Amino acid sequence: MKTALIALVCTVGLLAGCATPNTAGEVYSRRDTLRAMDVRYGEVLMVVPVVIDGRATRLGLVGGGAVGHAIGREIGDGGGRRVAGAVGAVAGAIAGQAIEKEITKQDGLEITIEMDNGRVIAIVQAATVEFFEGERVRVLTGRGGHARVLKIR
Repeated sequence: MKTALIALVCTVGLLAGCATPNTAGEVYSRRDTLRAMDVRYGEVLMVVPVVIDGRATRLGLVGGGAVGHAIGREIGDGGGRRVAGAVGAVAGAIAGQAIEKEITKQDGLEITIEMDNGRVIAIVQAATVEFFEGERVRVLTGRGGHARVLKIR
């Protein structure tokens, strides 16, 4: 049982540190550095709270499967241990992905902006900065249409 408990603690630690892409407007990935972005200005029309869905990766699948297998092997004896380990691995893999998805979801904002040229756009990003209706903002747009909303400082 100690093995199962150690495996569970290790897996939960790994899941908590999952590499989830940062969706905050003020945080840049390494690949975003040294790249030109278009800068436009506009006014916030509306801000709606949203939930940014979490990710389920192989880490949750494999980690959960390993924990489930270890726990399953603690049940029964002989051939029953193998069957219980296999069943535990499948159940653990499913649970591991569900846990990872729940841990990595984020609060977000859908920010609707009227650009200075009259165009209206909406951008969803992590709710790390508060935006208000009527506030002037910068919108940075990079390759592939990736955009972020930033306060004007």
